[in-house]
Amino acid sequence: MKKEDLTGLLVYALLLASAIIFAFTVMKDFSGRSGFETGPFIAFMLGAIASGVVLNAIFGEIGHVIGAKIGGYAILGVNILGLNFSKVDNKVKFNFKGYDGLTGETRIYPNKKDDEKEPNPVPYSLFPSVMLVVLITLSIVLFITFNNIADGNSTLPIARMGYFLLVVAYIGMMIFVYNIVPLKLDTINDGYRLRLVINPKNREAFNELLKVKKAIETGDKNIEVKTFDTITNFTADLNFNKVYLLLDEGKFEEAKVLIKQVVENKDDISEKTYIRAKAQLIYINIMLESIEEAEKYYTDEVPVAERRLISKDISMASVRAYMLMSGILDKSLSETEIALNHVMRAFKKTPKNRQATELKLYNNALKRVIEAHPSWNLDGYLLEEK
Repeated sequence: MKKEDLTGLLVYALLLASAIIFAFTVMKDFSGRSGFETGPFIAFMLGAIASGVVLNAIFGEIGHVIGAKIGGYAILGVNILGLNFSKVDNKVKFNFKGYDGLTGETRIYPNKKDDEKEPNPVPYSLFPSVMLVVLITLSIVLFITFNNIADGNSTLPIARMGYFLLVVAYIGMMIFVYNIVPLKLDTINDGYRLRLVINPKNREAFNELLKVKKAIETGDKNIEVKTFDTITNFTADLNFNKVYLLLDEGKFEEAKVLIKQVVENKDDISEKTYIRAKAQLIYINIMLESIEEAEKYYTDEVPVAERRLISKDISMASVRAYMLMSGILDKSLSETEIALNHVMRAFKKTPKNRQATELKLYNNALKRVIEAHPSWNLDGYLLEEK
């Protein structure tokens, strides 16, 4: 299980525990005083919860739109709970579409002229939380107001509406907490994005990543992918977009230069980013250099601790490097099979824009192992390229 998956589950568990406490204290007390029968009360709660999710999703995406405009971005589309509104040829198109977020996603583009300053993604990441606070505050104020008007009589429609809004506010607080957690969760939240883009070194990289995403969506293969000399986890990942383009074209030496730049900044990046960059170097050395030169690099530059980390990392970069390490350098069938058994898990985690290239890189590596050890009968592990 990835770290972000585990962190996401922990956050979900805490929010669920909080929701249970809210339901069995505040709402249970209200149910006894509301005058509702069981069936109508359940319908009341379901309606309040659904309204809370929808209203907070709308306010959150309004925040994204406002923040994007303030930051200097063009709006490509707004997705609220799968209802996707996008702008195509100056016309608004509607369809149902998946999204990368908890309740929605607003897709933006750094549409600037050469003489304009770089768009700033900080407001885009900050304003959804501001708008959630606005909705939460408004709902709580109305809850208090309506209950004061009802003067303690919870059976009155206005009192019931107050508690309806209290549920809306509580749903908003749960979404707000999830949204501001400054960690990478199972979906991209604004807290994590904000933590990245507060660093000025990452802002230009963030904007370049938006350009790459748009090019992929529109099928534009002529985009020039920019690379960065200042290495952070974020700029390293963006540089890898260029690396994959070079590897796809067979330009291994040019790719090697970019990967070395990441590896040489080991202290400025996470262990995961470093290990995957090191795995790419091992792959290129074995595929490009003579066995003697590849073995020398492996012996001199890849300590046992790093080899172990590569063998445990479930990513295509690490899996194909581990396969080559085991099959070509260590000549171990059992270790090679362990690597091969991780392929599908790693491939499913691969970003879509890199999957076609990864299929080719993996198959080429496996063919090298098959050529070296035809008696191992590994042909069945080759994957169909798209």
